[in-house]
Amino acid sequence: MIDMKLFKGGVHPPQQKNTAEKATVPMGVPSVVLIPLAQHLGAPCQPKVKKGDTVKVGQVIGDTDAYVSAPIHSSVSGTVTRVEPVVLSGSRPVMCVEIKPDGLQEISEEVKPPVVDSRESFLAAIRASGLTGLGGAAFPTHVKLNPPKGTKVDTLIINAAECEPYITSDYRECLENTQGIIEGILHVLKWTGIEKALIGIEQNKPEAIKMLKQAVSNIPSITVHALPTRYPQGAEKTLIYTLTGREVPSGKLPADVGCIVMNVASVAFVASYLKTGMPLVKKRVTVDGSAVRNPQNVEVPIGTLLKEVFDFCGGFKSEPGKVIMGGPMMGVSQYSLDLPVLKHTNALLALDADEGRIPEETACIRCGRCVRACPMRLLPLELDRLVKTQQFEEAQRFHLMDCIECGCCVYACPAKRLMVQSIRIGKDYIRRNAKK
Repeated sequence: MIDMKLFKGGVHPPQQKNTAEKATVPMGVPSVVLIPLAQHLGAPCQPKVKKGDTVKVGQVIGDTDAYVSAPIHSSVSGTVTRVEPVVLSGSRPVMCVEIKPDGLQEISEEVKPPVVDSRESFLAAIRASGLTGLGGAAFPTHVKLNPPKGTKVDTLIINAAECEPYITSDYRECLENTQGIIEGILHVLKWTGIEKALIGIEQNKPEAIKMLKQAVSNIPSITVHALPTRYPQGAEKTLIYTLTGREVPSGKLPADVGCIVMNVASVAFVASYLKTGMPLVKKRVTVDGSAVRNPQNVEVPIGTLLKEVFDFCGGFKSEPGKVIMGGPMMGVSQYSLDLPVLKHTNALLALDADEGRIPEETACIRCGRCVRACPMRLLPLELDRLVKTQQFEEAQRFHLMDCIECGCCVYACPAKRLMVQSIRIGKDYIRRNAKK
C-alpha cells in the first residue's frame, strides 16, 4: 500500500453521474464529418487530401514533420467535400477536412498492425496511431512517452479518477474494456522500461475498482488505488501528489519528478492499436445535461457534428441555454451545433436555460474562498484583478501560467467572479507575445 497524500484545496460539486450504468452504444455513420487538422497541442497538421478525393477509414488525411504533433485520420470512407479553415470554439481558424460518407466504411490499406520490437518502433507506432491524451489535454502521446535523455521515470500513473460532474466515459472504459486497459499498461511498461504502474480511481466507482483489482491481482507491477472523491483529483499534478507525494515544480513536467500520466482510455487504445492497426478514429463520449432527452454514453466517429450526436440521443427536451464540450468545471462552451467531436472530447453537455445561466458577477469581497479552494496554491482573486487591469508581467510573478483552469475558484466564489476566463485571457496574451 502507498501512503496517499491529500492535496490542498479542491471542492465537492454534485457528481451528477447519470449515465454511469448506461453501456456504450455505437452511433454508426453520420451524414458528414468535419475533421480539424489540429486536435492536439503542438504543430497543426497539413492536409494530405484535397476536395474530390475519395478516402477510407483509417487513412491519413493530415500530417506534419513537426515532432510535437500527431497525424489525423479519416473516421469514415467517402468523398472529401471541402478543405478549408473553420473557427472552432475558443480557437482561431483551424484547417479542416469535410468528408461526405458513402456508408460503406471501407478500411484503408494503410491499416495494419505495426511491427514493434524495440522502444523506438513502439514510439513510432504510437505516433502513427494519432494518439493524443484522451482525457482532455490532447498532448501527443509519443512525445509524453519519450522524456528527454537523462530523465529517470520510474512510475506510470493511469488516470481513471474522472472527477468532473456528469462524465462517465472513463468509468465505462473501466467496466467494458478492463483487460484492454491492463494490456495497454503492460505494453507501455515493457517498451519504455518504466518499473511500475499505479491506477488512480476515485472511491465513488466501487464496481470499476473491484474489476481493475481483480484484473491485476497476479501482476505485481500494477496496483489499483481508490482515491478520495474530491475535485480536481484527476488533474495531473494533484493526482501525482496524491499517489506519490511528489510535487511537480512550477514550469516543470511530470517526468521531471519521475512520473508519466496517461488517461485510462489512452492506455487502453494502445493495446487496441497494437492488435489491429486501426488508428484513433472514434471516441466514447458521455452525452448528458438537463436539456438532453436520452442521456447515454456513445461511441462516436471523430468529426461527427454535435447536432447529430444529440439527435442520436433523442434530441432536446427543452431549448438548451448552453452546450459544453467536456465537463461543467473545465469544459468549453460551444457557439454552434455544427462543430465536430474531437479526439479529446469526453463529454457533450446540453444544459437548459436555467442551469446554463451565467450568474452575474458582483464585487469581490476578498473573503479568500478562492484561495482556499485553489489546488495549485495560487491567489485567483489577484490574478483576476491583474489581468483585468492588464498587468500581465505582474500576473506572471503571481504564477499565472501555473493555473490548471480547474474552476474551483469560481465554484467557491460567492461573488461569482469569472476568474478562469480572466486567467485564460492572460495566458493567451502571454503566449502570443512570447512568440514575437
